[in-house]
Amino acid sequence: MRTREGTLEGGRIGIDDAAAIARVRSGEPEAYAELVRAHTGIALRAAVALGAGADAEDVVQAAFFKAYQSLGRFREGSAFRPWLLRIVANETKNTVRSAGRLRAATGREAALLAAGPVIPESADPAAAALGELNEDQRRVVTYRYLLEMDEAETAKALGWPRGTVKSRLNRGLRKLGRILPGQWEGREGGDGHG
Repeated sequence: MRTREGTLEGGRIGIDDAAAIARVRSGEPEAYAELVRAHTGIALRAAVALGAGADAEDVVQAAFFKAYQSLGRFREGSAFRPWLLRIVANETKNTVRSAGRLRAATGREAALLAAGPVIPESADPAAAALGELNEDQRRVVTYRYLLEMDEAETAKALGWPRGTVKSRLNRGLRKLGRILPGQWEGREGGDGHG
């Protein structure tokens, strides 16, 4: 739930992102800590949902550092959260890619690929089903439903036009509906959520 002043998270109102950014830009770098505190939870959820696994905290730390370095290029009037989550997504992708290269260098990747993914029976079926989606579908479903972002925020965070968000979300939800019948019915790719 959002207000004009900030975000209602954990029972308290968050900071005004624009005011904190203005304070950082005017020479008060400690104001950035307020942004970090306000957005760490959602950034961690995004990193984990997008595949960072045990590296999620490192990914989020790197994303906040990159966001701080790029704050001078942040467009005034834009929403901070989608911009930050886009950085988190890119950092997650880079981390996952680097981990894959490391496995390949040690020869373990071939063994993992040959064995295929092993999903424990105790795993959440919805989480396992997300693994069946292609990367774009998994990202858009994650942003819209797991991170509870609206369509406009999702488009901004992913850097896609809203029509692309709708079509990829629609395809992803249809595929999830085939994998998990009954659990994804009634969801739509439009702005019906958020």
